Amino acid sequence: MQADNQTAPEAEAPVENPEIAKENATPEAAAELDPWEQLEAEAAKWKDLSLRTAAEMDNLRKRTAREREEAVRYSNQRLLEELLPVIDNFEMGMQAAAQDTSSMIYIGMDMVRRQLNEFLSSQGVEELVASGAFDPNLHDAVAQEESADIKEGDIIRVTRRGFKLRDRLLRPASVVVSKAPAAAEGGAD
Repeated sequence: MQADNQTAPEAEAPVENPEIAKENATPEAAAELDPWEQLEAEAAKWKDLSLRTAAEMDNLRKRTAREREEAVRYSNQRLLEELLPVIDNFEMGMQAAAQDTSSMIYIGMDMVRRQLNEFLSSQGVEELVASGAFDPNLHDAVAQEESADIKEGDIIRVTRRGFKLRDRLLRPASVVVSKAPAAAEGGAD
C-alpha cells in the first residue's frame, strides 16, 4: 500500500493560480476558460455590425432620395438642350422680321418669343450674363478682336447666348474676347 501512496501524490498536477493560467493561456484556451467573456465579445461584435449596417442603410436611403430629387429636377435637361438651337433660329428670324415691326408676322413672332421665354423661365432656365471678364466656365471664346476701348480679356460681344438650368450649365455663351492692340507697325520711310 505504501507504493500506492507514493504514486498518488505524483499523479496529481499542482494547482495553479487561475489569474496566471489566464495570462499564460492561448486565445483558444482563453475562450474555453471564460465563456461569459466570449459571449460578451460576440455580442459586441454583432452589435457593432448591426449599427454599421443601420448607418449604411441610412446613408443609402439619403443618397437615393438625393439622386431621385436631382433626377426629377433635371429630367428635362436634354429636351431643353435640343430646344436651344431652335430658339436661336427663331431669334434670327425675329431679327430679319424686325425691319417691319408693324407687320402681323413680326407681332405674332414676338408673342411666340415671349411665350418661349416664359416657358424657359418656368422650367428654371436662365440666360447667362455675358459681359465683363471672360469666364471659361461660362463662356466659349470663338474669336479675339483687338480693342483699345475694352480691357484685354473682357467680352466684346455675344455671338450665341448661353443658358443654365438652375445651377447647371446647359450651354456656354459664345463670345468674342478683346485683346490688346498690336503695336503700330514700322515707322515712316
